[in-house]
Amino acid sequence: MFVVQNKNLFLTNNENHNLDTRQRNNLYLPQTNLTIYQKGAYYSRMKIFNNLLIEIKNVAGNQKKFKIALKKCLHIYSFYTIEEYLSQL
Repeated sequence: MFVVQNKNLFLTNNENHNLDTRQRNNLYLPQTNLTIYQKGAYYSRMKIFNNLLIEIKNVAGNQKKFKIALKKCLHIYSFYTIEEYLSQL
């Protein structure tokens, strides 16, 4: 929800470069050398959002619809850890 509520804090791949790719609507993940930054909340939120199903990301403009779609997805797929989530979808 943080990413959807604060879209202005994040760049998309389309805003970062002008190439028209399949990943253009994903959030831009900056290159980092520090593991502590990669495991931090800001970077982790971007990775989790980028791994959402495309149907959920498409409704990210509307917070209420996004929350409903996310809940439905989490009820269907039961994930016990973040690593399991990132490897399954």
